[in-house]
Amino acid sequence: MGAFFASPGEALLFAIIHAAGWPIYFLLAASIIAVALIIERFIILRKEKVVPSGLLDKVLAAYKNRGVSEEMLDRLSQDSPLGQVLASGLRNHRSPRHVMKDAIEESGQAVAHQLERFLTTLGTIATISPLMGLFGTVVGMIEIFGSQSPAGANPQELAHGISVALYNTAFGLVIAIPTMILFRHFRGRVDGFVAEMEQQAARLVDVVHGERFEPHPPPHVQE
Repeated sequence: MGAFFASPGEALLFAIIHAAGWPIYFLLAASIIAVALIIERFIILRKEKVVPSGLLDKVLAAYKNRGVSEEMLDRLSQDSPLGQVLASGLRNHRSPRHVMKDAIEESGQAVAHQLERFLTTLGTIATISPLMGLFGTVVGMIEIFGSQSPAGANPQELAHGISVALYNTAFGLVIAIPTMILFRHFRGRVDGFVAEMEQQAARLVDVVHGERFEPHPPPHVQE
């Protein structure tokens, strides 16, 4: 029989939704989309998934020991976004320096676009949520004025109009503020990842074209 009875929290939530009126459903839909995108971006934009530590050192060691093979490039391109950028450079390791750099830049732009996936949608939700709340406020004000009559105001309609106006304004801000904060956070992470990939790709180009010496770690000296 528990399925037929809502918990106190669910009852309160349904009461708030009812009091906020039909405009709240647009905000609820926006909040569900925002939460789904935030969870997805937290899973994808992790450092170990985007720019794994030590990957470039492993690639340089493999390049010096075994050279470049198609199997190596396939594994590298499937490893991570950084691997995709490094693989695009190694595919052109016999080409002049500027050709290798151009290939890396093209791959880097594609990878950056992948990392920025859904961020535009998240930023749009953060921007329009207050406007959607304002729309609900306007609807509430219309209901408030509609409750007026020559015989006086209808208390129930007046209270409902006030609820619609206030709840929608509050919900719009509650959705917009954390969404904007996380949008900025993800944008900063993407910019940081792109900068780090550019540095590691530049190091790869220098090593492949013999313009940078990669010293081996010094042997352990026993005292």
